[in-house]
Amino acid sequence: MADRRSAVPSLDVAEIISQRNREALALNEQHVNPQFARVLRTIGFDRAWATGEGAHLIDADGRRYLDMLGGYGVFAVGRNHPAVRAQLERFLAARTASLPQMGVTALAGVLAEELLRRAPAHLGAVVFTNSGAESIETALKLARAASGRVRIVHCAHGFHGLTLGALSVNGNADFRERFGPLLPDVAGVPFGDLDALERELRGDDVAAFVVEPVQGKTVRLPAPDYLPRAQELCRRHGTLLILDEVMTGLGRTGRFLALEHWGLQPDIVTLAKALSGGYVPIGAVLTTRRVHERVFDSMERAVVHSSTFASNDLAAAAGIATLSALDDDRLVERAARMGDLLLELTRPLSERHEIVKDVRGLGLMWAIELQPPRRGLTNRRVWQLVERGQPGLWAQLLTVPLFAKHRILTQVSGHHVNIVRALPPFVIEEADVHRFAEAVEDVLTALRRPPRAITQFGLTVARHSVRGAARAR
Repeated sequence: MADRRSAVPSLDVAEIISQRNREALALNEQHVNPQFARVLRTIGFDRAWATGEGAHLIDADGRRYLDMLGGYGVFAVGRNHPAVRAQLERFLAARTASLPQMGVTALAGVLAEELLRRAPAHLGAVVFTNSGAESIETALKLARAASGRVRIVHCAHGFHGLTLGALSVNGNADFRERFGPLLPDVAGVPFGDLDALERELRGDDVAAFVVEPVQGKTVRLPAPDYLPRAQELCRRHGTLLILDEVMTGLGRTGRFLALEHWGLQPDIVTLAKALSGGYVPIGAVLTTRRVHERVFDSMERAVVHSSTFASNDLAAAAGIATLSALDDDRLVERAARMGDLLLELTRPLSERHEIVKDVRGLGLMWAIELQPPRRGLTNRRVWQLVERGQPGLWAQLLTVPLFAKHRILTQVSGHHVNIVRALPPFVIEEADVHRFAEAVEDVLTALRRPPRAITQFGLTVARHSVRGAARAR
């Protein structure tokens, strides 16, 4: 075959980025997800994004936005981290023999070694995946095979992904609607309720209890004794403990793994999101040797669970480069320090603004929860009108001005909850933490007497939600 390496490609990525970037929303609306495009237009988030740098997004007109969403926590080391990018460029130049399938390469083995070196010593094996949801799917399979049991217990309002098995242990009814029937033999218990957990476990037939150390959607923190006592219950009843650290792992809470805050020793830990530095999909499941060897217990079962692209060299190289960046830049310690500062600056908001029910966080997981105003007839009526359209829409009156006026990207954390969360990159500067706190204060102050435009916006979003729900029915 003739050498075509110098030929002009039929589809040139650089040219597409240069020439068609402003078409991004229209292209996605036409070919990918038109309803999501409608959402972005309705709330005014319809920007053409050109590039990203550290804790900032930059649009096609050169305007910088503080990214407090961080790709749902993916960009822990910041967007386009120069050291991670340099390592990936060196990897591409090496032209490795990735995915021989009937064979292995060094990079995945080294990444597994490095993950286990940072994890508690009782964890001794790694299974690679492509995402957080796939990590959960893998964990559920391993738990059933290792325990010889079927039942799974999870927590209400937990979020573990949207594939079928992960959705079955997803504690959010809105995501499950119209996708049933899901996995049988699955039960949910309230997060933090040890009595409810014990009732489910007492039959000694539960394969695993799957729980987030901190509930990621709403940044709900456990009571100090909840997770240690839940672990004790699991041990007593022969149930495996699966900690979902897809969101909390890799430094997000100010420790490499959130389990370190409570000294936990789970049987299985799931990871993903921040592991690749935001470059490629990758996930990992850390297990005890006992669990791993009870699943992969013979040569015939050597590939009883696998995934085509898991352990690919590009993902492994990104994971290694990300771990190096976390170490070299001391980013886990920085996440703890910046998180403490963020809480110090924002916790007093609940004392100064009656609409603020709670401000909470751990490391650089942060949330503010809103509640109906107690005083002021006009504000109460506005709240009731907006919430009548769809509960939880009031929180958009915080996120939208943060974006439009202050150029700060945040997110309402879920359906039917008035909670705004932030998951900023660990490289965020102290000045930007102050900027964020001041911007939230400014918007909350304005909401004491919401301008007509803000009120109208809330009602417009509510009407769109009602129409959409009617069409879905």
